[in-house]
Amino acid sequence: MSLENVSQELRKVLYLNMDADLLQWLEEKKDVVIGNRSPKDLYMTYSLMASKINSGGNVKMPSDQNSVMQYLETQKADLLQISRVYLLINVLEADEDFFFDKVANIIQVSDTGELETFLKFLVLMPNSGSYKNVAVEALRTNIATIFDAISLNNPYPAAFFNDQQWNQMYLKAAFMGRNLSAIMDIDARANKDLTRIISDYAHERWAASRSVDPYFWRPVGNFINDSILDDMRRLFQSDNEKENLAAALSCSISDHSEAKELLNNYPQIKKKIDQGLITWNNIN
Repeated sequence: MSLENVSQELRKVLYLNMDADLLQWLEEKKDVVIGNRSPKDLYMTYSLMASKINSGGNVKMPSDQNSVMQYLETQKADLLQISRVYLLINVLEADEDFFFDKVANIIQVSDTGELETFLKFLVLMPNSGSYKNVAVEALRTNIATIFDAISLNNPYPAAFFNDQQWNQMYLKAAFMGRNLSAIMDIDARANKDLTRIISDYAHERWAASRSVDPYFWRPVGNFINDSILDDMRRLFQSDNEKENLAAALSCSISDHSEAKELLNNYPQIKKKIDQGLITWNNIN
């Protein structure tokens, strides 16, 4: 995801959607925070925006679409969120050495809505990878909107989390019943440890007579071993068609000879996979 000139692109959106008085207020507040180098002014302004800027309604986007605009649309960004991100990026661009830890501390001083904005748009920040510890800390929450902000439709975890952190996020998303198909780059971040974790979690659920989201199996295909193969057999034998498809899709990319033989027992499904008629999009 290539993001350049982010503050300028956000400014275009704000100037297209705000009246002159509100724009002047925002720019003046931004300049005060930068000029005073004041954490207090930063946090107060970030919070005060909610009383000045409407978070409802559609946001008009400039005709010259780019990756920044596309990301705003993907996240369904409202004017309040864009204004907050604009403030943070500008203070960091003005003096990152001073403001970095103050911006990172937003996770400690913000309410739910303010924190959600920070996490959703973390990838837009200058040197955004430096905030990884903040993003990982946010995974501890049991507040669905906060967890979703960092984990769903967000390229940040795939770009910056290590395997342990990414696996933790994926497992918790399943545990919380979140929409796993909205997690980005699952195939790229699949790993052997995650495959084991998925199998262990599924066995715990099955032992308790509880179901497992069929989409949960997406990362296992390249890491099928004898143990996972037994899980695939169980999925194929399920009365749930989506579990059958999850097993087939997993086996279709496996190098395990018995996984390939297992898939060959279901020629109609295999043919549709080969034709591109069955993908993980059929399961979400």
